[in-house]
Amino acid sequence: MITARLSKDRGHADHGWLQTRHTFSFGAYHDPMHLGFRALRVINEDLVQPARGFSTHPHRDMEILTYVVSGAIEHKDSLGNGSIIRPGEVQRMTAGTGVTHSEFNPLDDQLLHLLQIWIVPERLGLQPGYEQRAFAADARGDAWCIVASRDGRDGSLVLHQDVALYTSLLTAGMGLRHEFTTGRHGWLQVVGGSVALGGERLDAGDGAAISDETSIELRATEDAELLFFDLA
Repeated sequence: MITARLSKDRGHADHGWLQTRHTFSFGAYHDPMHLGFRALRVINEDLVQPARGFSTHPHRDMEILTYVVSGAIEHKDSLGNGSIIRPGEVQRMTAGTGVTHSEFNPLDDQLLHLLQIWIVPERLGLQPGYEQRAFAADARGDAWCIVASRDGRDGSLVLHQDVALYTSLLTAGMGLRHEFTTGRHGWLQVVGGSVALGGERLDAGDGAAISDETSIELRATEDAELLFFDLA
């Protein structure tokens, strides 16, 4: 079963310096039909104005992934980490027993476009941790490139949950397939462009929950950037 979650139906908040779309319930946006999917709890698509951002704030007991679509984000946290994250790089922060951090757009002349992803960890009270890694465009071109996993395989970031996250830059007309092992589920998030999945067109910002399928096949109807979650 494939259930689309269209961009136009997501929650929206306008904070002036921040435009954000919520795939699942978040903050003041509550939709009892969209509280998350399996261990996937948050997909927020954020547009942050130049030289603006999120001041220091706390998190705990969550696996937090940052995926930059365009622009750059500056990260600082109470673990002593400080970095700039750019397109092609993925950051994982294990909030665990507690961490504070800030995130700002360090550019004076460019909008920051990013996805903030939260995954419920396999257990509470983990030691806080941080990873950031770049993934080459040619590794993502017309193929699934694993960027985060429970076992850190193939150079992916380590997630403390039975989730594998893949990304792809799919050329118009090209297709991808994913085979599910028994009991697995999927979430496809279209970051940019457009794909056909299960007879339905999915455009930028659209997502789809996938359950009770042995495999999926998708095809890019225009150049597309994709995230795909394989979930227990």
